[in-house]
Amino acid sequence: MPIGGADMPVVVSLLNSYSGIAASMAGFVIGNPLLIVAGALVGAAGMILTIIMCKAMNRSLGNVLVGGFGGDTPSGGNSGGADEYTSYKQASPEEAAMILETAESVIIVPGYGMAVAQAQHVVKELAEELEKNGADVRYAIHPVAGRMPGHMNVLLAEADVPYEQLLELERINNDFKTTDVCVIVGANDVVNPSAIEDPQSPIAGMPILNAHESGTSLMIKRSLSAGYAGIKNPLFERENNYMCFGDGKAFLQSVLDELKEV
Repeated sequence: MPIGGADMPVVVSLLNSYSGIAASMAGFVIGNPLLIVAGALVGAAGMILTIIMCKAMNRSLGNVLVGGFGGDTPSGGNSGGADEYTSYKQASPEEAAMILETAESVIIVPGYGMAVAQAQHVVKELAEELEKNGADVRYAIHPVAGRMPGHMNVLLAEADVPYEQLLELERINNDFKTTDVCVIVGANDVVNPSAIEDPQSPIAGMPILNAHESGTSLMIKRSLSAGYAGIKNPLFERENNYMCFGDGKAFLQSVLDELKEV
């Protein structure tokens, strides 16, 4: 049951509200006023958060519930399997380091894959090394990257990344056009151009980070597998994109080591 990248936290919030409603109903059954009140508060808070996120992501709750859970195969037949990609380019850590070495401006796009690989500290070290080389480094934070809103902010704060370098979608999206290199660490649906280029896509209308507009994008990912939406990501085959396969932390560490040797 594929769920769009932006829909995932909406679904989680909705399920949380349901748990509160269930607890409140259980309170009525057993005659426990405290459980009734606590459950009602959790249910109401979860529902309010769900509605707020739906509005922020330009999606209706009905679309999330009906379209997000879709069938076994997304519309258009693009299931995002590895066999659908035929013309992507691949870069090794050495090649990625060479690309980053000459970059004057770099935007890092963190995603759930960064959290899984626990790569936030290596990401920060890489950014510091690039800054030593004179590059302007910033982080593009999608509103719902990760499991819940603010997930990436928390991880990067843990790695002591300066808060002023963390820029939300609205503030940084226009800057991709003038950015030399965009490093995408474990993100997929939130940088999928289908959301703005294909009206029939399951994620059509979802705000994305315009990583495809950068001079060069480095997509660090374990494989060509699809994201939550279960659909093909055209960015993989863009002329300006390089696929960097491997564990996010290990790959970035190799890139960092190469840069330090230069």
